[in-house]
Formats: sequence, C-alpha cells, structure tokens
Amino acid sequence: MTFAIPGFGYQRVAVDDDVTLNVAVGGTGRPIVLLHGFPQTHVMWRHVAADLAADHTVICPDLRGYGASDKPDACDGDTYSKRTMAADVVTLAGKLGHERFALAGHDRGALVAIRAGLDHPATITHLAILDVLPTLDMWDILHGTTAAVAFHLYLMAQPPGLPEQMISASADAFFGYFLDVWAQSPQAIPADLRAEYLKASREAVPSIIADYRASAGIDIEHDQADRAAGSRLTMPVTVVQQDWGAALGYDAAALWRTWATDLEHRTTTAGHFMAEEAPDEIIKVLRSLLAR
Repeated sequence: MTFAIPGFGYQRVAVDDDVTLNVAVGGTGRPIVLLHGFPQTHVMWRHVAADLAADHTVICPDLRGYGASDKPDACDGDTYSKRTMAADVVTLAGKLGHERFALAGHDRGALVAIRAGLDHPATITHLAILDVLPTLDMWDILHGTTAAVAFHLYLMAQPPGLPEQMISASADAFFGYFLDVWAQSPQAIPADLRAEYLKASREAVPSIIADYRASAGIDIEHDQADRAAGSRLTMPVTVVQQDWGAALGYDAAALWRTWATDLEHRTTTAGHFMAEEAPDEIIKVLRSLLAR
C-alpha cells in the first residue's frame, strides 16, 4: 500500500469467516466511520479524516472487495449485498470497541451506509450520505437517454461472464474514465494516487462487479421490503449531492424525505469526488451533522 492517511495506524480486522478488512484508525473521541466510493479506496478520506481526528476516533476501512481488504468470491447474491457489507462495518466498529458510531459514506460506501442505518438504527448515531440515491430510487429515476450517464450500472448488472471479460481487458481505461469525467477538479487526485486507485481497481474487477450486480438484484429487494414496511432512517441524516435532481428531472430533497425523518439535504458545486475536491466543505458538513 503506497498511500496511507498520515498519523493513522493500520490493522486488519476479521469481520466474517472469510473476510478481513484493511482499516486505518486515528484520533480519539466520539467515533465516526468513513466509507469510500468507486473507484477508490479509504484514502479518498485523507483530508477529512485528518481534520476529524482532532476530536473524534476516525475509522476508515476498505470495503470488502476493494483496496487491501479481502475479496471473497461471490458465491451468491448476498456476498456483496449492502446488507452484508453494512454488517461488516458494524462488526468492525464493535471489534474496535465502538457499539455506537456516526457513519459517513460516499458513492458505493454511501449505499452501505444507508443500509447500515436501516438495519442497525440503534447503532448508527448520525448518517452522512455523499452523492447517491437509495438503490431503489436510483433505478427508478434512470430512464430514456438520460440513463446513459449510468451506463456502467447496466453493464455490471449483467450475468457473470461478459462484464468481467470486457472490464478486465481494459481495466485502466474503464476505471480511469470515471476518475476523469466525474471530477471537476482533476488535480484533487494527484497522478500517483490516481495510479494507485487504478491498480486497486484492476486487481478487484470480479468483486467490484459483484458489488454493482448486487445493486441490480438483492439490494433492490431489501429496499422494496423496507419501503413496504415503512422503515425510515431515524437518526440525524445529512445528504450532500451534486444537483442530479435538476439534471435528471426529479425532486431530490423530496425523495430523501420519504426515507429520513430528520433530514438536511444540500447540493454542492463540487464534483463527484467531493471529499477530495472540496474537503473543507465536507468537513464543515460532517461537523455540523455531528453537532445535531
């Protein structure tokens, strides 16, 4: 591992029979777990984590299937369901001595965070979601030619075989495309870190696809069950998004209010990789959330 969060200690923590997570831990105080997105690793939180560690215990794992964490074979749809990945996070925090903690997630990590908030409401004290919609709503708002912006979701939703072959054959071009087009400030991800993100993704093609494939299957089933049961996020929730509602024609804040009882919804002018492109903004958002 070339990149590390300065001042943080690293360890490996077993969270399941065949899954050990790579995790960076720093600071002292009320705990917060930070979950990374695609196609990145925990290092995307480096600026935010260093600031929060002044008065919080900050826990930054690589999700199962990503970075230096274990990448179990997807023996069934549940291996990379967000329910399973959320359970990883709760187990991880518990083994580090934290039965209750705040949670922030970006992109794929945000989907895991949402599921953790729904499945473990007594455990998650505060919840921050960066630049995603709940899985069920994400599929609902993609239609017509506007869905082209999410072509990768449809590619990785296909049955095992072709997506793995296609992406493995041009992994750097595939993953690099998202690092380039989703960033408004490319300099926020230096060339050497970009190379590390590409290497980590290149070495995790099957597990990354399995994570996305779960979001076209079992994750939808879990969201549908929660919607039918009227389940909601009951802890303080802050959502920060690019203005996808205006771009794709839906009311993002109204959509989120159906899921969260105590919601603050914000839009940002930063790019998708906002924790790297606008860390001061995200630090302010998280500190505001933690004070609620």
